[in-house]
Order: sequence, then structure tokens, then C-alpha cells
Amino acid sequence: MAVSKLIDALRPSQGVRRNATHFGVTHVREYQSDRYTIVGNHLAQHRGLSATAVGIAVHILSLPEGARVDIRSLTEWFPEGRARIACALRELEERGYVERVRERLPSGRLITRTFAYHAPALTRARREAAPEAVDLPAPPTVPAPRPAPAVTAPPPPDLTVPDRSSSGDSPSAPAPEPAVAADAVRAGGPAGESGPPGAEHHDKAEALLAGLRRTDIRLTLSGREVRRLAPLVVAWFENGLGRASVIHALTDGLPLQVRNPAGFLRNRLLDLLPPALPPLAGADGTGPLPTRPAPPPPAMATCEGGCDRGFRAPFPGAWCRDCRTARPGEAPVAPVGIAALVRVS
Repeated sequence: MAVSKLIDALRPSQGVRRNATHFGVTHVREYQSDRYTIVGNHLAQHRGLSATAVGIAVHILSLPEGARVDIRSLTEWFPEGRARIACALRELEERGYVERVRERLPSGRLITRTFAYHAPALTRARREAAPEAVDLPAPPTVPAPRPAPAVTAPPPPDLTVPDRSSSGDSPSAPAPEPAVAADAVRAGGPAGESGPPGAEHHDKAEALLAGLRRTDIRLTLSGREVRRLAPLVVAWFENGLGRASVIHALTDGLPLQVRNPAGFLRNRLLDLLPPALPPLAGADGTGPLPTRPAPPPPAMATCEGGCDRGFRAPFPGAWCRDCRTARPGEAPVAPVGIAALVRVS
């Protein structure tokens, strides 16, 4: 009876599948209808990652969209310290499982967006096969400036055939952009003076607006906003202002919070625009430029202080240096404008 009970105790459980070998791991799998994560063996069995990096990668893959995976949040979840978790994240970045991108919100705040790649090798192969495809989500990029529409010359008047079915406006006349035309009129000149994108000051104006974020991060503009504000900066350049003067006018005395950088800069460009400088006399050939009259050359004279020394006096009756030093209160005063121009010796 005792031997029979011992054999029953050593009998394996009927609910567990026996392994084909006598060593190693035996998997006990159960069907899971929800709350599970698919992890590839390329990550779970990666020979170049540490155990901490693999565990953090699996944890990140199991989180929902929008969950916080920064170092502070992971430190609160795991018992490892900040240095060890930061090292594990760097390992995952080097292997391509994690990508951290700095992104600026419309409010001007900088955030770090983390992209977790479930299969980096497959993603890399798909991008190389179709480089024109855009993954969603993707890091934000600055839109490239659109090419300017080609301006065609209107046909001769004798060959123009009016369209009687439409209104009285000529269909060949291009309509100006409402926003740019209104800004140019308020800036103090006609809309056509700002010129096309290839004008003299247009490229310099766009470069100035795009580089304002280097001076103050609150003045970051998009490509569309730079193109719309460029004619206003061109008006400053045409009125004789330099690049340093425009930057000082736009960045001096900024408020603590700039909610709409484009609107703020537009108001400053319109309200603080100085008038154009008047032409100098003689610049148009009507007369010579005004010059300051030259001082009369000093002539030889005799000191009137009593020493009868000969020296170059700037005005009649001047004293020499020794007499002025000996009797400072009695020396005559030089006429206005002469003492400042010529040094009495």
C-alpha cells in the first residue's frame, strides 16, 4: 500500500504537456483573449541588448498610444534607478527599437516624442523599398517654400478678345493675394512694390524671419507665415533700415508669453515702420552737399600777455600758454567755435 501511494505522488500532472527532453524549459501556454502583447524573437532573444533593455522594450510595446515613457515615468514603474534606465534607453536607440524626437507645440513648448518600433528591420526595409511613402505618425518637418507662379505677359490690345459672357473684368489680369496686398498698402506703398519672390530684398527678408527663433524661441514661424510676412520686412529694407535695426525692432521688449508670433510680428512691422529718408541736398544733382566751414589757419602773432613771445595764435589778442597758466583769470576767452577746433599752443 505504501509503494502504491509513492508511485501516485511521482506521477506528473495530467494537465501539463511533458517535454520531449529531460532538461530545459517547458512552456505552459494558455489562450488569452485580451491584454496580451506580440513581441518578436528578434527582441526577446537579442544577443546585444541587456536584460534591462529587453524588459523596458517589452514594457514600452505593451503600453497604449500616448503613454509616458520618459525616464521619470519608467523609474516610478521599475525598481531600477535613473542611470540604469537611461542606459537601457540608449541601447534601444542604438538598435533602432526606440527613437526620441524633439518637437515644438503650436504654443511654443518643446516636448520629446518617443517612437517605438516593433520590428525595426522590417520598417527599415519598407522605407528603403518605397522612400516616397510617409509613415504615420512621423516627426514634424518644416514645409518647403512653394515655387512662385510664372508671370506671363498680357497679349497685345489689338489681339485681345473680350469675354462678353463674364463680368467686365479682364480674365487675363491676375488677382493679387488679398493678405499680401493689404499688408503692402498699410506698410505705406502699393502692393506691386514688394516684388516677386526673386526681388532684391525678398530672400534676405525671408532669411531674417526664419532666423528669429535663434534670437528668441518664442518667435518661431512656419514657412507659410514667413512668406506672408516677407513683404512687410522688404518695406523696412526699402525705407533704408538694415538687418540689425529690423531684428531689434521685432525682438525688443517682448512680452512674457507670445501666443501668436505671426500676428505679433505683423503688428510690429506695420506700426513701427519708419518713413523713408528724404534725399540729401545735392544727391540728385541740384546743388553741392553742405559742408562745415573750415576753421581759419592759425597765424603768427605776438603774445599780448606781456612776454612778447611769438607763436601761432588762433585769434587776434591771444596769450601764450605760459601767460595763460600764470594768470588764468586775466587771459582773453577764445571766440565761440574756434577754441573747440584749434588747439592753442
